[in-house]
Amino acid sequence: MIGVGVIGCGYWGPNHIRVFEELPESEMIAAVDADPAKLAPINQRFPALRLERQYASLLADKRVEAVVVATPTRTHFEIVRDFLVAGKHILCEKPLCESISNARALVELAQERHLILMTGHTFLFNQGVMALKEVICSGRLGRVRHLSALRTNLGPIRHDVNAAFDLAAHDIAIFDWLLDRKPIQVSACGAAYLQPGVEDVVSLSLVYPGNLFATIHASWLSPVKARTICVVGDQRMATWEDGQSGSTVTIYDKGATVLPTKTGDVRPRIEMWDGEVSKLETPTFEPLKVQAQHFLRCLRYPYPEARSDGRFALDVVEALEAARYSMRAGGAPISLLGGNSIGNYLPGNHSVRRSGSAVSDHKERN
Repeated sequence: MIGVGVIGCGYWGPNHIRVFEELPESEMIAAVDADPAKLAPINQRFPALRLERQYASLLADKRVEAVVVATPTRTHFEIVRDFLVAGKHILCEKPLCESISNARALVELAQERHLILMTGHTFLFNQGVMALKEVICSGRLGRVRHLSALRTNLGPIRHDVNAAFDLAAHDIAIFDWLLDRKPIQVSACGAAYLQPGVEDVVSLSLVYPGNLFATIHASWLSPVKARTICVVGDQRMATWEDGQSGSTVTIYDKGATVLPTKTGDVRPRIEMWDGEVSKLETPTFEPLKVQAQHFLRCLRYPYPEARSDGRFALDVVEALEAARYSMRAGGAPISLLGGNSIGNYLPGNHSVRRSGSAVSDHKERN
């Protein structure tokens, strides 16, 4: 069995503890949180589990082979770095870091140490999202033209990151995974109503290679909880919805196409069709448990490829940081193209230019 430690016992930490306790391939060794009030319910539910206020004692514990980091985003870099240096495999809650420079440093460190660094983009293990990817890869929708996502609820309100880093991160990861590519341009707008400088409502536009356009709307200030994605192809369309009754994928034989012009036509001839609607039956599994099983599998087999490995997480952080710069620049588009498209900008030394220009750094730093 693989020994596991969990750092952070807030919202997600207890769920990770439960999942790894239930899996026969793993053994929960310890849980860490600086707040004793958060450790108390853990002690009641898992009395045999070792509880710590600081994570330093886990660094040298040889029984702990892997660590789950479920702490606020601003703390990820230091904690993940310390455990990578100590030789531990990492499953870190999303997003990996607040900045591309820190995320890149962690990815490089994991590669140097030959360790697994995986980020908890849990929706990549949602059965409905997995089914949607199968539909896209099968060619059933034809050539994908556009994707849109809606992710809203009343809270929970974060204090360390805005709604883009908290909510839109899910959909950027989903889009990247569905399309097997990363965006080449990002623009975003947002508004902060509850906390200065922390946007609780955001809208993002992303351009992917192949003239593929995607939009995301995310909000902590909505009376309705919504998690939906729409994929528009040139042959069919599909939607995914994650609700109380489960994850649902619906395929629509609907669309529009431009017909060949005839002599005398002054406008394009557009034909629309409205055919059958079908729903896919998807099995119901807990995504968090599927993710944990995938993580453990990566640790057991040589040369594994994690579904949301460090490189994948780095691309998501890059898009999120570009969205942050775009919001500061009034929605200006930020290009992710260039000779060094991953990590080609850093906080502090950057310039934002319109018309597809990249955010560029003037001084490289580690």
